[in-house]
Amino acid sequence: PHAIRLEGDLTLGGLFPVHSRGPAGVPCGPVKKEKGIHRLEAMLYALDQVNGDPKVLPNLTLGARILDTCSRDTYALEQALSFVRSLLPPEGGEGRCPDGSQPQRPPPERLVGVIGASASSVSIMVANVLRLF
Repeated sequence: PHAIRLEGDLTLGGLFPVHSRGPAGVPCGPVKKEKGIHRLEAMLYALDQVNGDPKVLPNLTLGARILDTCSRDTYALEQALSFVRSLLPPEGGEGRCPDGSQPQRPPPERLVGVIGASASSVSIMVANVLRLF
């Protein structure tokens, strides 16, 4: 529910603490303007600059999938796993359409890197998980 997706030939992941930690039982609290929104806007601005200059990446566009960590290390790790889930086939196999044909799946994202998280301890955990894939 806390995600931004921009289409592109190559996709950069982003993990930013857009919200602060929520109360017990709720993962996300209020919006963090300076340390969350500003970092998110900086990534979007950088993507606009790169995609707007044909000399930087000719014939390629950078996309993004930016996820909110809600300032929680465990939530950030769960969000990072969603990058991995997008590469795996759906549970229960491919299945069949009512007419017996194979379902059309969009090609997997070409995730080339992940920016974030804001805390080193979270970045290390996320890097260890993503390194496996």
